[in-house]
This record gives sequence, C-alpha cells and structure tokens, in this order.
Amino acid sequence: MIHDTDTREKVGVLRADTPASSDLVHFNNAGAALPPEPVVERMVRHLRREAAIGGYEAADEAHDEIEACYAAIAELVGAGADEIALTDSATRSWLSVFTALPWREGDRILTAAPEYSSNIIAMRSAARERGVTVDVVPSTPDGDIDLDALTTMLDDRVRLVAVTHAPTNGGLVQPVEKIGAVVADSPALYLVDACQSAGQIPLDLAAIGADALTATGRKYLRAPRGTGFLAVRRGVLDRLTPAHLDLHSAWLDDDRLRLRGDARRFELFERGVAAVLGLGQAVRYYRDVGPNWAHDYLTALAEHLRRTLDDIPGVTVTDIGARRSGIVTFQAGGVAAGELAARLKARGCNVSVSAAASTPWDMEQRRLDALVRASVHYYNTPDEVARFGAEVAAALR
Repeated sequence: MIHDTDTREKVGVLRADTPASSDLVHFNNAGAALPPEPVVERMVRHLRREAAIGGYEAADEAHDEIEACYAAIAELVGAGADEIALTDSATRSWLSVFTALPWREGDRILTAAPEYSSNIIAMRSAARERGVTVDVVPSTPDGDIDLDALTTMLDDRVRLVAVTHAPTNGGLVQPVEKIGAVVADSPALYLVDACQSAGQIPLDLAAIGADALTATGRKYLRAPRGTGFLAVRRGVLDRLTPAHLDLHSAWLDDDRLRLRGDARRFELFERGVAAVLGLGQAVRYYRDVGPNWAHDYLTALAEHLRRTLDDIPGVTVTDIGARRSGIVTFQAGGVAAGELAARLKARGCNVSVSAAASTPWDMEQRRLDALVRASVHYYNTPDEVARFGAEVAAALR
C-alpha cells in the first residue's frame, strides 16, 4: 500500500498542506503532530478577529462554527453532540471523568500494565484518599490485556475499568471492543483513554462499548496544543458529578445546585476559542483524509519502519501487541535513548524519548529504562523511513 502510485499522490497532497515536512523528518507525532495549513490559518484568522473586534465579540461571531465542532467530534467517535465536552488536554478529559465518580471505600479499579503514568497517579491518589483498590489485569504473552483474567477479576465492587487504547510506547493497540464486551456484563463504568488513537485508529463509542472516551487534539488529530475532548454516554451522565463547576456547567435554582443535562457539565466557561476552532478544523480535515485510509497507511508505514530498524546492527525494536499502532519504540546498544534522540534531532529527524516514568508498570515488567519513540503519520513517506534508518545507523557510528 505505501508504495502504490495513488497513495504516493495522495500523500504528496497532504505534505503540501504540511510545509515543514519538506525540511525535516517528523517522527514525533505521538508527541505533537505537525498541523496542516488549514488548521493554522483558521486559528490565525480568529486571533486577528479578536484583535479587531474583541474576544467576546469574535466568539459570538464564531458561535455556529464552535457548535459545529461538537458535531464534528461526535461524528468522529460515533456519539451525539450532547455527549461531547471540550477540554484543554486528554489528561484533563480523563481526570474530569475519573474524579466525577462517587468513590467509596472498598471500590475497585481494574486497569492494564501499559497504563499511562498520569492515570496511574490519579488511581493511586484515590487509593490513598478514598480507600479504593487498584488491580492490574495481567497481560498475554503478546502484551494485550488478558480477557480471561479480566473476566475472572470483575465483580460487583469494580466501579471502573480504565484502559489506554494505544499506550504511549510499545506499539500496542489494546482490544478495546473485546474489553467492552466483557465489561458490559458488569456494573462497572468503562473508561477508554484514546489519547494516542484518536486520529490514527477509527473510533466508535458504541462498538467499543465505552461509557466514556477521552482524547487530545495535538497528536494524531493534528490540532493545536491545549485542546482535548471527552465523550460520555448520556446514559451514565447522572452517575457523574464533576469535581469543578462554574456558571457554564451548572447554575443555582433557589440555592439548589443544578447541573447541565449534557456532557458540557464537564466544561468551564473560559477557553481558547482560536484553539477550539483549530480543533474543529483538524477533525474535519481528518474526516476528509479518510480515517480508514489514514489508519491503513500509517500502520503499514510503521511496520515498514520496524523492519528497517530491525536491519540495523545494534538496534532492538521493543514493540509488543497482537495489533500495533503507528508508534515504534527501540533501543540502540551502547547509546542512551536521550543521546540518540539528540543526535537524530541534529540530523533533522524528530523523535522523543519514552522514559520508564511514562508507563512505569509496563516498563518495569519488561525491564526497560528508556526508549527512543519514533511515531509516524499519514503525511510521512517510505523515503523518510529510509532516510531515518540511514540517520540512525550513522548516529550509532
């Protein structure tokens, strides 16, 4: 797929919308992808309107487009517009749901070994302050969550099953639909962290069986930093009381507190309107690119990258999972991950370092300290993979 003529032509058009792709190999899309020109232009145009007529006035002028952002995200994840809330990050989105649960002493949380550290910190905090128990479901030899073990561990005390769809390192894509089918027979709320999957893997809230799904804009959706969203099934909203409320998310009625009836109860009034408009533009751009095509292309490109790295003496690809994402992690014997990443950056190749602190349980189990993370996108090319492989080999020499 990655070498056929039609694909090359399509990628060429996408790269034309991404000027920086002509100057550098950007394999740090799991950190922050390069935004396409229409996203940048939409944000700049709004900022100029704020300067020209005022911030509130510019927001009023863009009201219908802001509302359309909710509809676009709803379409992206197979939800209703009333089930979408906008935030400033995936972590904020995830915490908004997690802290809205009515935790009681004795409640249990089930999660997986490759869970992200920010989520783990929140779980451990609930364990310390609320008497909640956090249990890690074992993984299969492939690295996926063990569905049989999950089934056995589920009981009436499990209030939450929290799983990261595509962990921040390791290439793994968790079988979230199969997890959802298991959790459906329990009273637990099912929370999916789609921080790395939104924009690279087609998402459908109903097919996944998730009660809530959280994501960021800056990664595979190619939206600006400081954007994120959450989708919450309307059927579970009444089980969730946000920890932080203001006059946008609630109101007083004869001194009685009333919450909004939709997912916007998780929002606060103030936000960067230009960023919201950029997020909406990015979601529409992704829709026009084609989520299925984007997934198939970048997944194939990532496999091509893994094979290229496997052929370099001294390099070990450390990815796991029966199904893999566009995130590729590796080690190079004799060169620390941070040092290799710095050498590659100096050679025009952007990557990042995945330290043990980012996924502590998984990294400890696999006895890994730090990895180089190279994450590809649909605007990257096989030629860039070849250049990257050559630069890695040269950096090791």
